[in-house]
Amino acid sequence: MEEIQSQSDNYRSSSSSASSPASRVPSSNFFYLRKPGAFRQPISFEDSPDWEDTDIEVKVDEGGADSINAATAPVSPSLSKINSGSLPSPPLPEGANVARKTAGASIAWKDLTVTIKGKRKYADKVVKSSNGYAFPGTMTVIMGPAKSGKSTLLRALAGRLPDSARMYGEVFINGVKSRMPYGAYGFVERESTLIGSLTVREYLYYSALLQLPGFLCKKRSAVEDAIHAMSLGDYANKLIGGHCYMKGLRSGERRRVTIARELVMRPHILFIDEPLYHLDSVSALLMMVTLKKLASTGCTLIFTIYQSSTEVFGLFDRICLLSNGNTLFFGETLACLQHFSNAGFPCPIMQSPSDHFLRAINTDFDRIIAMCKNWQDDHGELSSVNMDTAVAIRTLEATYRSSADAAAVETMILKLTDKEGPLLRSKGRASCCTKIAILTWRSLLIMSREWKYYWLRLIIYMFLALCIGTVFSGLGHSLSSVVTRVGAIFLFVSFTSLLSIAGVPAQLKDIKIFICEEANQHSGTLAFLVGQFFSSIPFLFLLSVSSSLVFYFLVGLRDDFSLLMYFSLNFFMCLIVNEGLVLLVASVCRNTFWSIIILVNIHMVMVLSAGLYRIRSALPRVVWMYPTSYVAFHTYSIQGLLENEYSGELFAVGQVRSLSGYQALQNVYDVSADSNSKWENLLILFLMAVGYRLLVFVLLQFRVRKVLFSRCSSCCSKNTNNPR
Repeated sequence: MEEIQSQSDNYRSSSSSASSPASRVPSSNFFYLRKPGAFRQPISFEDSPDWEDTDIEVKVDEGGADSINAATAPVSPSLSKINSGSLPSPPLPEGANVARKTAGASIAWKDLTVTIKGKRKYADKVVKSSNGYAFPGTMTVIMGPAKSGKSTLLRALAGRLPDSARMYGEVFINGVKSRMPYGAYGFVERESTLIGSLTVREYLYYSALLQLPGFLCKKRSAVEDAIHAMSLGDYANKLIGGHCYMKGLRSGERRRVTIARELVMRPHILFIDEPLYHLDSVSALLMMVTLKKLASTGCTLIFTIYQSSTEVFGLFDRICLLSNGNTLFFGETLACLQHFSNAGFPCPIMQSPSDHFLRAINTDFDRIIAMCKNWQDDHGELSSVNMDTAVAIRTLEATYRSSADAAAVETMILKLTDKEGPLLRSKGRASCCTKIAILTWRSLLIMSREWKYYWLRLIIYMFLALCIGTVFSGLGHSLSSVVTRVGAIFLFVSFTSLLSIAGVPAQLKDIKIFICEEANQHSGTLAFLVGQFFSSIPFLFLLSVSSSLVFYFLVGLRDDFSLLMYFSLNFFMCLIVNEGLVLLVASVCRNTFWSIIILVNIHMVMVLSAGLYRIRSALPRVVWMYPTSYVAFHTYSIQGLLENEYSGELFAVGQVRSLSGYQALQNVYDVSADSNSKWENLLILFLMAVGYRLLVFVLLQFRVRKVLFSRCSSCCSKNTNNPR
């Protein structure tokens, strides 16, 4: 304690601008003053926890700005005279309706501890005995430096911890210890994948179709409410952009689209991981003003944040400050400034509160201070802070545990859990058949717009078929042309299959979108695979028919309509199998570079074992024959095409003898004498297409979904010594 006291006194004396703790309470010059129509004082520790008193009434003043009238007890006397900062809400557009009132939910957590099992046998405590709560109509922020447990605490409250994590403690929703059902809450990841080829309104509308049951008019109303809530009216008909599009929405608008996607369900509680991630100061301020306006409708907002400006900090209602998993403070934002002053770390006048908080509790600053001390002789005093961060953290933690703020949090949690409020009910969701239809239609729309991944691929296929067809044109139908014709068909199937690697970025993008939607239960593995398969059929059919016609007539294959149809059908099935293989490899690797490398090697093995360079019956069975039979769809496709071309064909040898097509192919390719073998090869290709997608289903179902996005059990254990 003597060391802590000496370090605190040393830091207090180094801050020349801090004369006393009382003088460190922010004045009206520190934050923006409240203006007419701005948000009123947020609910304080002394507010009544009665459920019937937590409803929020939203009205519009004559000036057009939003205001909140909360039926609560008077504001805390200690904070009622302080003008905590807030910005006026942006004016409503002409003819716009007032935001729909949301029935928020109260959430409280007690002695919440989260451990994550690492590489070692023991588990590390990421969050340690955290207490807190959040009211409807307020914004509660979880702040702290990197690796302080912010996102883990947020996921623990939302019930989205991975299997490697264990949670101890209790989480109450409206005073009831229960799991939040589907549709009662929304969770926004730090990084979300959007569909750039859709407009904002289209993207949200398809999300509503995937999430909500019922009539289309209700879903359109939910979409328009979400667009209005996130101030996206000016961007509703603009493409989201990215990937194939040079222009699109900026990072701020894209971030608001991800939040609007969750607002379509009209959740009671909204969890957001880093809403200001990769945003500049202007976009960050606009984001927080929009979220403040959303909270005014009654929604409970809980989000994490790393750092904020002074204006943004003034919009927060409550702050939970973490460092190394320890709670250094929980309470109103202005009370946090007073807490730091009482602990001996007052905030300088010209410094942002969040910067000051992170400066005091971030251990990475110790290295910067040590570096600055080495330069002091040449460059003067570079830093007025000369305290040990570990000592500051222990001082703040000890001060908070013995403060009235911690006692007020415990008292409020007891009040919130003493009386049970209304249970949150699960909302209806779209059926599996509806999801399949929506995903199929959405994928078709994406394919029609993304020229880089689909239409350019069609042009390349046509160009390849034209090149091969012109090189092998004019072969005739003599016996001497059999070897050359086999080589032409082999090159056509092999090169077109190899070109399917160009679809790896599109497949990876689809998988990322699926993971993002599956995490919030908007989609399903079966719906994703079936919808993706159905949507690819028209495009692959167009590829197969166009390429087959060019190649077939340029090379001069047999002039028979039924043979032409089989050729196109066989090549179409070959492309379907190839798409399944690409999807399987992309699901395993989830990386463009490694997916391309693996697919190139797989196609190289299939080309070598296809039977052109050496008859398959002569290949080493253990090394090549049996292992490659399960993946070498080249063999079955080429064999079926050759049997289709030469079945029933006769070649004259001299004036007396004649040679059948089967006998002519025996010397150059291993084919079957059965006339129905070409249909058997087609059936094998179909089974391969189904088999690859079954493997993808198992992979996505038990690896991606279970490992990355598993939920915790329904409720927490009352005993903190037993895992939940």
